[in-house]
Amino acid sequence: MTLHISEAEVRDVLTMPMAIEAVEEISRKQATGEVVVHPRRRFELPGGGFFHYMAAADFSAGFVAMKQYTYVRGKLRFLVPLYEMATGDLLALIEADYMGQLRTGAASGVATKYLARKDARIVAIIGTGGQARTQLEAVAAVRKLESARAYGRDAAKRESFCKEMSERLGVSVQPCASSGEAVRGADIVSTATTTSQPVVAGADLAPGAHINAIGANHAHKRELDDEAVASADVIVVDSVEQSRQEAGDLIIAFHGDEICWTGVKKLSEVVAGKASGRTSDSEMTLFKSNGIASWDLAVAIKVYALAREQGLGRELPLWGGLP
Repeated sequence: MTLHISEAEVRDVLTMPMAIEAVEEISRKQATGEVVVHPRRRFELPGGGFFHYMAAADFSAGFVAMKQYTYVRGKLRFLVPLYEMATGDLLALIEADYMGQLRTGAASGVATKYLARKDARIVAIIGTGGQARTQLEAVAAVRKLESARAYGRDAAKRESFCKEMSERLGVSVQPCASSGEAVRGADIVSTATTTSQPVVAGADLAPGAHINAIGANHAHKRELDDEAVASADVIVVDSVEQSRQEAGDLIIAFHGDEICWTGVKKLSEVVAGKASGRTSDSEMTLFKSNGIASWDLAVAIKVYALAREQGLGRELPLWGGLP
């Protein structure tokens, strides 16, 4: 039977180290062709809402999954159905809001592991929502941080975020009055906002910095200005195909110059050693993340196995119990 796994149960079983390990491993498989990814597609709904869907298959592990979600009246609803290839059975329906936040953070953790300087110690986070929390948590999992700085437009949320994350990570997280104040002198910069306009200026970036830009996933939205993108010696994405459709940070900064895309590398190939990442401490590196379904598949497999192991979830008698 199909197992329904709730948001609360996902939170109970899935940790950031698990998610980072899962995303890193499936990235290696993606580079060898064992994993196939279909990019995100969207329907625009009446009233300005959206329905999104994306899928991935891991042929070596024998699983396929789709992530589907709606955005209507400011509300998001995420679901990941997980199938077994050998039987065609729908193994699980997983509520996937927190799972998505964790896998997005984990991907930035993997990118930071491979692209940031080994001695990176100071991180700036722009944004103070759920995605910002997992971004900071993931970076802290792969680098020994000394301090962090955070900026968000709402001063009260900024203060609360810094207090919460300082306690969670055991690292001093200080609120800043502007994004520029947060970014200047930071070794790692992560952006997790809903803005349409740049929140990080290239002029504020320190030499040798690494950037994780995860917030903007529409062609007309961006978090980085032209100079920030132009300053990057190495640009890495999760999917070139998907980035060409919706990575506004790159689409806008490239100004329609097709040559700019020829140097863009895939995270999966960097992880697998098929493409070079950072080659010197002086280089500036950029990971532009849009989110791909292989990451959802990787963590869904983990969550399903742990839920079965721990007796979590509810059996759904779909198809009347047919064999």
